[in-house]
Amino acid sequence: MSIVEALLNPEAYDEKVEKIELMQTHISFIFLTGEYVYKVKKPVNFEFLDFTTLEKRRFYCEEEVRVNKPLCGDMYLGVVPINKSPEGIKIKGPGETVEYAVKMRQLPQEAMMTALLKKNEVTEKEIDKIAMLLAEFHSKAKTGEGVDEYGSAAQIRANWVQNFEQTRNLRGSLTNKKIFDFTETNVLRFMEREAELFEARVAGGRIRECHGDVHSGNIFVIKGGKPLVYIFDAIEFNKAFSCSDVAAEVAFLAMDLEFHNRRELANFFITQYIRYSGDLQIPRLLPFYKCYRAYVRAKVASFKLGDANMSKRDKKEAERLTKRYFDLAYEYAKQLSSQLVEKLL
Repeated sequence: MSIVEALLNPEAYDEKVEKIELMQTHISFIFLTGEYVYKVKKPVNFEFLDFTTLEKRRFYCEEEVRVNKPLCGDMYLGVVPINKSPEGIKIKGPGETVEYAVKMRQLPQEAMMTALLKKNEVTEKEIDKIAMLLAEFHSKAKTGEGVDEYGSAAQIRANWVQNFEQTRNLRGSLTNKKIFDFTETNVLRFMEREAELFEARVAGGRIRECHGDVHSGNIFVIKGGKPLVYIFDAIEFNKAFSCSDVAAEVAFLAMDLEFHNRRELANFFITQYIRYSGDLQIPRLLPFYKCYRAYVRAKVASFKLGDANMSKRDKKEAERLTKRYFDLAYEYAKQLSSQLVEKLL
């Protein structure tokens, strides 16, 4: 019996379980038991991560708990072994450890910020809380050697060049040729023009080990007099994805709010983050990093189109998202162009 099959049996858990729901991502199996969530990493090796050995999966389970604790409080409970004996496979059971899982408290899906945005139930109170939490988190996050290089102009330019090369085959199909060329030209020009700003961000300690994936799909909001906010699923498997300018993290959520047609909340979030952090340079960088986040979203959505197992409906949705994110990146690229005009004036 496979580990996945075993964990679909309520007897495999060390607490009473009545119903189990299995979800999957390209890198994880996620078992929802009602009270808890168990996340098991798949033994996969992609260009950006390597989970191919049991020891690596144990290490990255522990890393996942470590990087998520600051923004999730008691949601992440720890790493548990999955053991195999003649009696079967059981979490924290007898026998040989054959796998590991991250154990979390299960929060209600209706508290997901994406769901709340669709129902127009996200207010400035929750956004203020998120801005405060992120500013505090960034102020304490690791910086310096081993982190700063990921915010260098050379590294950021390399990321952009890779983005353009990986999507050039979509030029003229899922994005207009002029839009593609305009975005590429303005992004690279901005980097040349603002080289000193990128250097100043590194020197000023603004490159941090961030969350890496702050958007509404990774935020739970438990509403109330003092809303509880959990910003979860931080990136543990690749420092190139998690270490960045804090402005890139702020830009991600701001872009996501604008994607959901909540520009007023995006602006309020930015204002409050600057208030809590004192980072007055952020406005100069936001169009650039919003463009980056939207472009990466377009790229990731386009990758799904090559999945032979996807339904026509899912492929149509992936195509729609790809086009919309490309268009959004173009809008931000136009702002980079207007910044140049303002500077010349």
